[in-house]
Amino acid sequence: MNRPAVDEEDVRRIVREVIASQAATQADRLSNSSTVGKSGRAAVLTAPRTLEIKRFPLRDIRSDEILVKVEACGICGTDIHCYNSDPFGLTPVVLGHEGTGEVLQVGSEVKMDSVGKPVKVGDKIVTSILENSEECMIAKYNPLKSNLCDDLKVYGLLPDEADNHFNGYFGEYLIIRPGSSFFVVNEVSLELRCLIEPAAVVCHAYQRAKDVGMRLNFRARVIVQGCGPIGLLMVAVLRTAGINNIIAIDGNPERLRMAASLGADETLNYKDYGGIDELAAKVESLTKGVGAHAGFQVTGVPQAFANLFKCIRRGGGICEVGHFVDGGECSVNPHHDICRKEITVTGSWVYNSFEYPNAYHFLQRAERIGLPVSSLVTHKFPLDRIQEAFDVNLRQEGVKVMVEI
Repeated sequence: MNRPAVDEEDVRRIVREVIASQAATQADRLSNSSTVGKSGRAAVLTAPRTLEIKRFPLRDIRSDEILVKVEACGICGTDIHCYNSDPFGLTPVVLGHEGTGEVLQVGSEVKMDSVGKPVKVGDKIVTSILENSEECMIAKYNPLKSNLCDDLKVYGLLPDEADNHFNGYFGEYLIIRPGSSFFVVNEVSLELRCLIEPAAVVCHAYQRAKDVGMRLNFRARVIVQGCGPIGLLMVAVLRTAGINNIIAIDGNPERLRMAASLGADETLNYKDYGGIDELAAKVESLTKGVGAHAGFQVTGVPQAFANLFKCIRRGGGICEVGHFVDGGECSVNPHHDICRKEITVTGSWVYNSFEYPNAYHFLQRAERIGLPVSSLVTHKFPLDRIQEAFDVNLRQEGVKVMVEI
């Protein structure tokens, strides 16, 4: 068979095309070195209530890592606990786990995110938990409960490393290591991206309540006790899920107004009542005289947990969401509060990585039906003013304080 001749110019053209294609692929995998600095700044918690802006060298990423230019990160209640007392003994540490950023470099071994989306330079990403160790018996035998592993890890709560100080989102860069769960979220706004992590907390709590049989249908009357960022997102997830009777309880009038905008039908300021008996009587008047079907406790105050039992009907349930750290003890009457009423009580502990897609779809759906979840971000500060940002959060001014990097 005669084959067409290939002259020398054709060979040169083919070689040029191959080289150009390889160069384009490499450009997709690794950003131009001129766009990545040799060092970057990070806010380091060096002692309780002491944040220092420091500059660290930025090492080259490895083939199984991703380099991210951080864009913003919300301040979480957990960050505040660490800031106040370093309860986990992490200092010095770069905090920040409600963050997001843009991919600058992608190691050659990394092809896609945790749900199979291709990942490339320029993508917007968020991270979830890191994979658990092989020794964790909980994750090994019940992967759906891997959030209960003692060695659970998230960026922003990782010890400092000699060759990598960019382990939290309160820095200019973040190096995503092997075994991390991360998600490409290009279609989500900056504010919503910073709300995905707390949204995963409330999506997990909602699912926990459903899993133990709490009545969460269109007819259910549900209490959300505590209207901080998590409580307000709890209101929004209940409304988005179709709950039509939501009672929000808090002591801050502005946060109660926001709860109403996010779907609460009734807002009760507990300071307007002479104690739990009066407050419980008001709840009964709003629930046909029998109390709420379910309640989500999101305050982190032990006595508030004890009080919530008085507002729940016989056969109802309580989901405890607010005690991420030990806030102390409270007194519950086992007969009156639990046994006689046959109350279901369950706890909710952070989330699993597979709940992140559910969380960002919830946020998108909430905005689509008119719930202003982005308005939860009430304050924005640059990295240089992060100390001020933490002080505003401590004074409980606004709702979600965001640090833009």
